[in-house]
This record gives sequence, C-alpha cells and structure tokens, in this order.
Amino acid sequence: MFSTRTVALVLAAVALVPLGGSARAVPPPARAAPAASASAPAPAAPAATGRAAGGSVAGGPVPVVPAPAGAEGQLVPGVPLGPEQPWQIDTPDQALAPKVYRPTAAEDAFEPRDALPGTYALVEYVPLDDAVTRVLCSTRTGPYQRAVERWLKLRTDGRQSAADCMAIRAFQQQQGIRPAIGFAGPVTWARMQLIAARKNLDPRKKCPVRTGRVACVDLDRQLTWVRKGTKVVFGPVSMRSGRVVHPTRTGWHTVYWRHKNHVSTLYGNPMPYAQFFDGGQAFHAVYGSIHTTIGSMGCVNLTLGDARRLWGVLRNGDRVYVWGHRPGT
Repeated sequence: MFSTRTVALVLAAVALVPLGGSARAVPPPARAAPAASASAPAPAAPAATGRAAGGSVAGGPVPVVPAPAGAEGQLVPGVPLGPEQPWQIDTPDQALAPKVYRPTAAEDAFEPRDALPGTYALVEYVPLDDAVTRVLCSTRTGPYQRAVERWLKLRTDGRQSAADCMAIRAFQQQQGIRPAIGFAGPVTWARMQLIAARKNLDPRKKCPVRTGRVACVDLDRQLTWVRKGTKVVFGPVSMRSGRVVHPTRTGWHTVYWRHKNHVSTLYGNPMPYAQFFDGGQAFHAVYGSIHTTIGSMGCVNLTLGDARRLWGVLRNGDRVYVWGHRPGT
C-alpha cells in the first residue's frame, strides 16, 4: 500500500524528471496535510485495460452505475491537489453526537474563513502510473467506464478505446477537469451527474414532497438539494457521503443543531456551517476536495460556498431524507 506521504513524494520526484516533448508539465505538489488530519486513502493496483470501438460525443441522461467492488482507494489525484490538505477526509464525529449548546451572538457573527484559491479544483483520480508518466490519453478502463460511455453516447462495452479516450478527454477539457487524459474516473462521473440533474433533478421521484423544507440527499448520484413543496430552493450540488464502513444513514432525519464554527470532537478539524441531523452526522464544509475516491466518515461534505448557502436555507426542525448507496459501497 502507498501512504499519502509516499504518493506525494513520488509526484514530487516525477516533477523533477526531464520529460519528452509530448508530456505536459504539472505544478509543484500541494503541501502535506498536518499531522492531526485523518489518514489518507491508499492506492492499490490500477484498473484493467481494454479496447473497443468508439462513437460521437453528445449529452444524455446519466445512469447510476455503482463503481466495481474494491474501487475505493485504487486511484490517486492525477495532478497535485489545491493548497488545502491533500486527501482531506472528515473526522469520525459520526459516532459522537455533539454537545449541544446555544452559541452566543458574538460567536454566530464570526464567519468561517474562506477556502484558498484552487481548493475545489476538479482534479481527477487516475491510476498511479498514468499520473507518474503524465500520459496524454489513458489506455486504462476507469471505474465509471460504462456510465461515462453511455452519457457520451459511445459504444457501451465498459472497455477503454482510443475513441473513448478522445471523447472523455474532450469533455474533461470542456469542464476544466485535470488531468484531461480521458480516464473515466470519479470526478468526470460526478460532473456528469450534476449536469444531468440540472436538467432532470429527480427522475425516479425519490425525494418526498412536503409542505415544509426537505433536504434531499441522493447517495446514488452524490447530490443534495432542498425543496419546499415542489419548489427547489437550494441546489442541486455535488457532495461527498460516508464510506463503506461509515455510511451516511438513510431514511428520515431532522436538523436538530446548527453550529457555524464547529470543530470536530476528536481531532480539532474545522467543520464550517455544520448542521447536524442524525447523531454526529451533519452537513458541513471541508477545506479540501469532495471528490475523493474514499467517502467521508458519515457526514455530508460540501464545498465552503455550498455549505454557506445551505446554512442560509435550512433551520432547526427541517427534515432531511437520505436514500441510496454511495457508488463502490
């Protein structure tokens, strides 16, 4: 297994190696996470390769296709992540209900700090050898190959081809996903889910309609939104839910405590704009990517901007409905 430090050192070393004319340079690696942060997901063997005929590029509905078994932890960021903690994951507060109290007016007046520029850059997770050699077009079959092929209206056989790579790469370039090497990874899949949801938010009618506000948490597509009656008042936005051993609990919940400047009980990590709805599970921002291959410790993680907007929408007593399964779990 590769530790976070090992992978970071590999990427740093590669940045110093002279490359051929066809390769692209990448920026220096992000600074290492503080010692107090949770451990990083460890990469394993990359996915198998394959070849097939490709097709034309077009938009379409995104099928919900779970990642193959064992997909968690197989991939690494294709380029260095933003300036915040690499591979950041939230801490195990999901097992610990917070100590509820009424924050003072002075405490509530204090706004969490902004995320540094580049924190939420769309960095795709790719096989380690693709990241090290900086390929221009990956020959690897990605964990979301079939879903991505179907969305792009390619031949859907679940195997990477030259035509697949070029079509996926074009989509990645259009969406600002790096590295744009045509690998069907979690960030590319998540972006397709969000684009499709903006056109058809809840095609399976999973989120119940109530007269009051309901925060809808779709684990299948890793999306969340809020509706009041039939009107959508927030989202949809991408999110990160719990990993296989610490899943976000499904069913009906209620927002019972909101703490704008919450700090995790165990490790002192910030959980800005925390809105607790089931024990220690909460909506909250993270200062790092929400598109990691491994999930959270049970909370619903959001970017800072999305968590801040959600803070302005929900109130204590609002309902939360969670359904589905995180891909790969």
